[in-house]
Amino acid sequence: MKKELLMGTALVSTLGAASVAEAVTATMSGNHQTGMEFDSPNGGTDTNAQINDNNFTVSLSETTDGGMTISSSFKVMDENTKEDYDAGFTLAFTDGSKLDVINAGNASGSHAVSIPSSAGAEGVANTSTNMAPTGLDFMTGSTVLGLEYHTASDFLADGLKMSFSLSTDNGAAGTSTYRTDGHAAIGATYVTDLGDTALTIGAGYSEVDGTTTGTAANDDTGGMHVGLSAVTGDLTVAVGFADGSVAGVSDNGSDEYTADVVKAGVKYVTGDLTFNVGIASGEADDHAIGSTTAGSDDSQEVTSASISYAVASGVTAILGYTSTESADEGGGTDDGSAWYIGANMAF
Repeated sequence: MKKELLMGTALVSTLGAASVAEAVTATMSGNHQTGMEFDSPNGGTDTNAQINDNNFTVSLSETTDGGMTISSSFKVMDENTKEDYDAGFTLAFTDGSKLDVINAGNASGSHAVSIPSSAGAEGVANTSTNMAPTGLDFMTGSTVLGLEYHTASDFLADGLKMSFSLSTDNGAAGTSTYRTDGHAAIGATYVTDLGDTALTIGAGYSEVDGTTTGTAANDDTGGMHVGLSAVTGDLTVAVGFADGSVAGVSDNGSDEYTADVVKAGVKYVTGDLTFNVGIASGEADDHAIGSTTAGSDDSQEVTSASISYAVASGVTAILGYTSTESADEGGGTDDGSAWYIGANMAF
């Protein structure tokens, strides 16, 4: 009997040691947002639909004896997208710098300033041939064989933080569809105080190399963006500008476009209420890969606003409105407006 007890104790001790050695710290977070959208296109029939946005993220991390933290994550998203397992690894060093490896992304996009707009999930559907963008990072790109290095805060100057990224060809055979072979990008964010105002300036530049077995693109994907955000107490005011080109668009990847975007937004918080107002204006000249610039521009003019109310800890009620004016090849299409009412529960 004594022998069996000793064997059992040894087994339990071994299993316990193994579980400790193999365990990493896991944390969970996510949100469940659901509501109703009421879409009123100028040239069509009014519609309404339930809109869901559900996300569940598991973050994994562990710290080595030397103080370096190794982390990764995966996300289970809404019923349409299923899941996202694309995250690589992040190595966080003791000096405050970080290195992202495998599908690391683009350093330019990492420093795009956030511009306030509606917190709702409403929007007016646009024709698929309208290439006019409304985001500041539309010209970024990368391959999964890449890395991105983030400096520590106060790099070279107080308040400055920078990122550098590179990616390379995955070795797959080329096709008639344009593909990204690699990129190089740089981004920076500078934060400072001007009296009672916290000022943030973000900027980035990216160059992407791509190939196709057919006609080569006039302009590979790439460009620049710059943005500014000023926070004074409960008031945030932000503006941004982006200019660049994108290759490999449309259903068969045979188009390219040059574009620019101007964005501005305001957010004001008072108690449990948050007010957002934003505008975005984008124009694009799209054409077949390798052709000369021709035709009229595509455009989008988007105005949005929302009121958010913190009902309880982690629970926010949202009322949002968006109005869109669009043109495809210079002709007005898909103008209209949309309302959204719903709630978000975050954990």
